[in-house]
Parts: sequence; C-alpha cells; structure tokens
Amino acid sequence: MPRSEFERALGAAEHRAGRAAVELARTRRLLEREDMAGAFGAAFAFSAEVEKLALLARVLPAYTGHPKAAELKEQMLMDTIPVEMGYAKRGWFRLQIPALLPKKESGSPIYIQQYLYPALRRYFAGKPPALYQNCVLAYRHVYCRERPERAYRDHDNIEVNMVTDIITLYLLPDDAPRRCAHYYCSAAGAEDQTEVYVIPTSRFPTWLAAEQANDLEEERLYETSEIWD
Repeated sequence: MPRSEFERALGAAEHRAGRAAVELARTRRLLEREDMAGAFGAAFAFSAEVEKLALLARVLPAYTGHPKAAELKEQMLMDTIPVEMGYAKRGWFRLQIPALLPKKESGSPIYIQQYLYPALRRYFAGKPPALYQNCVLAYRHVYCRERPERAYRDHDNIEVNMVTDIITLYLLPDDAPRRCAHYYCSAAGAEDQTEVYVIPTSRFPTWLAAEQANDLEEERLYETSEIWD
C-alpha cells in the first residue's frame, strides 16, 4: 500500500525532530565541557533544524485533509506570534514582531508571510491606510541583553524582503528607491524582537534621534494616521 502524503510528512517531521534532539544534546555536552565556541556552533545547528521542523509542523495538519486546516493554522500563528502595530503620535507607523527575522538562505521567509500577512490584513480591514509617498523603512533588530554581542547578525544576512513586500501592500505605493529609503540598526532589549518603522522622510531625523537615545517606546499606538492632522 503506497504511503499517504500525511504519512510521508509525518515521517519527515520525525526525522527532523530526531536531528534537532541530537544537536540539542551536543550543545549541552559542549557547554558542560566549557567549550563555548563549539556550543555556539551546535546551538546554531539546533536552531536551523528547529526552523526546518517548524516548516513541516505548519503544513502537517493540512495533509490530514481537514477542511479548516488552513483557517485554524492562520489563527494559531496569530495567537502564537502576536504582532503589534499602529501609528505613533510622533508621526510614523510601527510594527513589532516578537521574534528575530530568519537568516537568509537558512531561515524561512514563507513563515513570515504565514503570520504577518494575515495580521496586517485583519488590522487594515475597514481602515483607510496612510500611503507614504516618500519615506524611510527602518528595521530595528532587537536582541535579548543576555545574548553575547557576537550572536548579533550582519544586517545583510537577515531576510527582510518578505516583510517589505507585505508592508508595501498596505502602506506604500511601491518600495522603489526614489520613494522609499532603507535603514537598518540593531539594539539590545529585554527580549528578541523585530521592530519595523515606516517613517515620513521629513520625520526621519526625529526618529533617528529617538532611536539613538533608546526612546522609541510608545504609551499607545493609534488606529489611524488622523492623529497627525
């Protein structure tokens, strides 16, 4: 009897879970030997295996043929990865993702689409978006303070294109260079997260001064851009 798609996907997930367990155990052994360089490499190998396992886990329910698998998965992702967004009183749009974006080529940009697109679609339902004609799109990668600085990633090694494409659908006429400049920075914080800001070009000096002073926290975010009028 031929194996079903569900059985094949389940087997692949079991195999990937086993590899992740091996890398996690290797990380522990190297830590106990106080081989921090080795533990660092093993931890990243574990992280890569878990990313691949997560991809399989997200599609596994659909292979059962359940009619609401896609709908329930979308809701699960929104509950698991709550995305905060809104307009700041100082004149920019703020999007906060409670996770670091994946590394290029080793992470999964499709994962970003699976939770970010539904979040923005629901947020803007019934709301007129503010289309920024000239702006700066700023990515602020926030790393937990407990991370060693060597664990910070080079900005050109972080997958941001999928996020930019989704934001463009709702807030930009397009992301052509003449309309939209890009800015990248990293900072230490209480926990890992990614902050994305859509900033009118005229307000970018104000935003940059606030970022360098670590003064980007907002008392509240607003539902529309009418607060700027």
